[in-house]
Amino acid sequence: MTTLVTGASGFVGSAVVRALLAAGHRVRVLLRATSSRRNLENLAVEVAVGDVRDVVSLRHAVAGCRYVFHVAADYRLWVRDSAALHATNVTGTRNVMQAAAEAGVERIVYTSSVATLGLKADRTPADEETPVGLNDMIGHYKRSKFLAEAEVMRLASEEGLPAVIVNPSTPVGPRDIKPTPTGRMVLDAACGRMPAYVDTGLNLVHVDDVASGHLLAFERGAVGERYILGGRNMSLQEIFIKIATITGRPPPGLRLPHNLVLPIAYVSEAWARVTNRGEPRVTVDGVRLSRKYMFFSSDKARRELGFNPRPVAEALADAIEWFRGNGYFSSNSTARLLIA
Repeated sequence: MTTLVTGASGFVGSAVVRALLAAGHRVRVLLRATSSRRNLENLAVEVAVGDVRDVVSLRHAVAGCRYVFHVAADYRLWVRDSAALHATNVTGTRNVMQAAAEAGVERIVYTSSVATLGLKADRTPADEETPVGLNDMIGHYKRSKFLAEAEVMRLASEEGLPAVIVNPSTPVGPRDIKPTPTGRMVLDAACGRMPAYVDTGLNLVHVDDVASGHLLAFERGAVGERYILGGRNMSLQEIFIKIATITGRPPPGLRLPHNLVLPIAYVSEAWARVTNRGEPRVTVDGVRLSRKYMFFSSDKARRELGFNPRPVAEALADAIEWFRGNGYFSSNSTARLLIA
């Protein structure tokens, strides 16, 4: 049985590949010609070079595959050109689903995000049924993932696409080579490079548990249903205290009001556009998102899939150990303000 995995070189995708190989799948990975293969070193996978935006390459990649895990996504909270993000996350997802359907794939697991879900004003955990609409989506990334998920659900309900949807919360752990925005937060806090923070909350989960949740959804999930793959809900202050316990460094003690940080974000974005030196460290959408506590319940995945994530302390410890062991700690880095 050959299983195609898109986004296989990434943080979550490479964890899914490892889980599939451990379960006995023959894995084919879709990689762009420019993709780093660091996360796939020494793994027995077949490589298909292509892109989710290239329909022809997708048809070649999915040929002969029985199953598809579509993990690929453009995860950036700030982009110069939102059309590129939409092309990968929305059009690319539609391309993958259509190529899989044409190839007669028997089962698809689509990696969405809790970014598509509603939130509760009282900060109690939201779930798969919490009301939400496109107008609730803050920023291009969230809008693109919302539209992509809606397309998968439409294809499942109207055209019989055999797709199950998973909504990971905020994964942390090893092999976060970029690192992701959350991984950068953990790294900066572990290195003592974070003097201040804002009041927000996240749901953290080990990346390998997210991968295990993908397999559980593959094995037990209902077509057209979605399942939150989360761990523990924590305020940002609680997260930093936990990191401080692991590293022995004091946590940041200065909490800044959102209204003070928002002008900094506008300046940061403007500077990034003028200098063309990559992404800003503080983004307007990031500040807007941080006004809400992003707390979620994984009860449905626990109940229907048997999902059982490990304690979040292990996720943070594994992430910090991996960063330290792979040369990410640097005493020369400047202090940073976190906007999660």
